Amino acid sequence: MVFAHDTETALQAAATLVNSEDDDGDTLTSVADLDEFFERFEYTGRRDRDRAELDAVRALRPALRTLLTSERDQAVEIVNEMLAAARAVPRLVRHDRFDWHLHAVDADAPLATRIVVETAMAMIDVIRADELSRLALCSDDDCNGVVVDLSRNRSRRFCSTSCGNRNAVAAYRARQASGG
Repeated sequence: MVFAHDTETALQAAATLVNSEDDDGDTLTSVADLDEFFERFEYTGRRDRDRAELDAVRALRPALRTLLTSERDQAVEIVNEMLAAARAVPRLVRHDRFDWHLHAVDADAPLATRIVVETAMAMIDVIRADELSRLALCSDDDCNGVVVDLSRNRSRRFCSTSCGNRNAVAAYRARQASGG
């Protein structure tokens, strides 16, 4: 594990949210899609389960993309702005099956606020460890997805299995065509 569990989960959730909108379409279009996202990344706290909540979460994607793909000093500015806007006050909490970890807004804060704050808190760890190289854009020339590389050897290059497979097939075909 590169970072604490909650940091890794928040980074992966943010990348998944950002990548839910791409040139191939949008995979976060219904409250049911948001329910799946909420459960997959084990968010806790308030859920309104309505279109307004879905729209608020979808509206986060550009800001989170900017944060996840920014240089270190710019990331610091964005994190500080996000935390100040949410009036975040970090505190240790323990709930469900999770041991002590950080929360910085109340559980009854809107989901979009909690996503922003959890992402910003995760980025604090990334910035302090000077590990922004673990965040990148997908190496697929036709994709603009965000990659969170938590691998030990820093080898993750693609945002999804489909991008990785598409590039592996293309490389294989190129080798076959060149006689190699």
